[in-house]
Amino acid sequence: MPIKVLIVDDHKIMRDGIKAILKPAPDLEVVGETDSGVDAVQLVRKLRPDVVMMDIDLQGMSGIEATTEMLRHNPETRVMMLSMYDDEHSVVSAVKAGARGFVLKRASDSDLVHALRTVAQGGSYLSPKVSDRLLERIQKGTTHESTQAAPLEDLSPREIQVLRLVAEGKTSKEIAVMLDLSVQTVRSYRKAMMKKLNLNNVAGLTHLALATGLARPQNFTANSGLS
Repeated sequence: MPIKVLIVDDHKIMRDGIKAILKPAPDLEVVGETDSGVDAVQLVRKLRPDVVMMDIDLQGMSGIEATTEMLRHNPETRVMMLSMYDDEHSVVSAVKAGARGFVLKRASDSDLVHALRTVAQGGSYLSPKVSDRLLERIQKGTTHESTQAAPLEDLSPREIQVLRLVAEGKTSKEIAVMLDLSVQTVRSYRKAMMKKLNLNNVAGLTHLALATGLARPQNFTANSGLS
């Protein structure tokens, strides 16, 4: 029996690329695809895939939220998270949600297939760069449980999404479009984060995102999240 795979990513070119990578493998069968976390939860119930290849940054329901929800109803399904980012908070949040793998989107074709098979067979997989980074942080005593990253523990997965986008220079209007939210909702998230983190402005949010590795320094702009 081939391994049944569901692909969840909000970029069609990414889904098509993954299908092209998996097509030559006789033991892998793509049984469905979607660009929505909400639809993914429903498709898992309908298609019963062995592995869900889940984008962590989905519009609307995030990959973390979708993973939590689908495993609540279908605990036998295995989730392999796909991400552009290798920050510690994303990795730990994915694992806490129940993901058995975390693969960077820049991974090679062979690594992606190997990771998928490993997860399908009951194992766990972290991209080498991710595991190296976690090991380095553990050795230095600066893991996710440290005081530096601890403030992010109080944020919801959606707030983490908004925080990363704010730190990357996105305006409230841009974030609203990307996450399928109203501008007022985005501003409410931003206000709630400031209160939880005891910060007074967007610059403080951005600094925290950079300090914890949630965002990259080169993505910072002075106007991030102001409008």
